[in-house]
Amino acid sequence: MTKILKLFYFLGLTFFISLPNHCLSQENQEKEKPKLDLGGAVRFNYINSSWKKEQKAKGGEFGYDMIAIQPKASYKKLSLNAEYRFYSEAFGGSFLKYGWIAYQFNNQDQLQAGLVYVPFGIQQYNSNNWFFNISYYVGLEDDHDMGLKYVHEDENFEYAFAFFKNAEEMQFIGGEENNSSRYAYDIVGRNKETNQINGNFVWKFGGHVDHRLGMSAQLGQLYNLDTKENGNHYALALHYEVYYHEWNFKISLNHVAHNPKNGNASSNDVLQMGAYGAPYEIAADFNIYTLSASRKFDIDWGPLEKIEAYNDFGWMHKKKEEFDSSLMNVIGFKITAGNLLTFVDYAAGYNHSWLGGNFIDDFSTGSPDAKWEARFNINFGYYF
Repeated sequence: MTKILKLFYFLGLTFFISLPNHCLSQENQEKEKPKLDLGGAVRFNYINSSWKKEQKAKGGEFGYDMIAIQPKASYKKLSLNAEYRFYSEAFGGSFLKYGWIAYQFNNQDQLQAGLVYVPFGIQQYNSNNWFFNISYYVGLEDDHDMGLKYVHEDENFEYAFAFFKNAEEMQFIGGEENNSSRYAYDIVGRNKETNQINGNFVWKFGGHVDHRLGMSAQLGQLYNLDTKENGNHYALALHYEVYYHEWNFKISLNHVAHNPKNGNASSNDVLQMGAYGAPYEIAADFNIYTLSASRKFDIDWGPLEKIEAYNDFGWMHKKKEEFDSSLMNVIGFKITAGNLLTFVDYAAGYNHSWLGGNFIDDFSTGSPDAKWEARFNINFGYYF
C-alpha cells in the first residue's frame, strides 16, 4: 500500500509540475504577456508677432507645429515610456523628447534609465502656458538627460536622485560639438555637460489647502573640447506651490553658476545653449525668479469642459553688471474639450531670444535699449 501511495504521489507531483506548461488558465497567461499602448499628439499654431512686420501686415500666420508618437509598454515590474517628436526642419526636425526603461520596486519606488526627466525645480512644469517660463530657456524646466534616476513618492514626501552621464549624445565620434536639434535646452558649442548629479525633495502638507515645499540641487562637470579640461556648473533652487480649490500658485528662486575651462580666445562669462536647431548665448552666472498663478473653471459649452486662466512671470538677473536682465510674462488660458487642448497666449519678452530682439545674445549680454516685444499665439492639438 505504501508503494502504491508513493506512486500516486510521484504521478501527482509530476502532473503538478507539468501543469503550468499545459493547463494554465487564460487569465494567468494574459498576465504574463507584455502590454503596449501607443499614444501621441498632432498640433497646429496661429502666430502674430509684434516684431515681424510681414506677419503683422498679413494678420498673423497659421501652420503646422508638430506630431508626437508616445509608446508605453510594461511587463511585470518593467515599463517603457517614450516620446518622439516631428517638427519642421526650421525648428530642428525630429528628435526624442524622452525615453526610459523603469523598474518598479513597489508602489512608491522606481528606478529609471535612459533619457529621463531631470529632477530640478517644480515638477513637472514651472509654468502653465504653452511657452513655459523663462527657466525653460536656460535648461531648468522640462529638461531631459541621459542617465539613471531613483524616484520615491508617498503621501507626505516626494524625492528623486539622479546621475546623468551627459545630455543627449547623437554622434559618438569624439571631439564633436553637441547638435542643437533637441527638445530641451542643453549646453552646446565648445563645452559639454557630463557627470551631473541631481537631487529634488518635496514636502507635501496641509488639509483643505495643499502645499508643496521643495528644494533642488544640481552639480556637474563641463568638458571643454579645446582645452580638454573639465570645468563645473551647479544650480540651487527653492520652490513652493499651493493649491486652494481651483486656484494654484507657484514660486521659485534659482541660483545658477557655470565655470568652464575655456581656451584663451573664449570668454568665461557666456556659454552656448541649444534646442530646436538654433543655438544662442546665455550668461554663465545668474539668478532666476519665477511667479505663476492659475484658476480653473468648469464649463459646459458644447464640447468645451474646462478653462484654466493663468499668468506666468519670470526674471533672469545676470551676475555680471554689464549684462542686462531678461524678462518674460505670459498671460492666457487653456481650453479643454475631451482630448483637444487649446492654449491661447499673449507672451511678452524683454531681452528674450524667442520674443523679438537679438536672438543670439539676449540671454547673455542683452541690451539696455531693448524693447518689450510680444507674440499672440494659439496652439491647439489633439492628444490620443
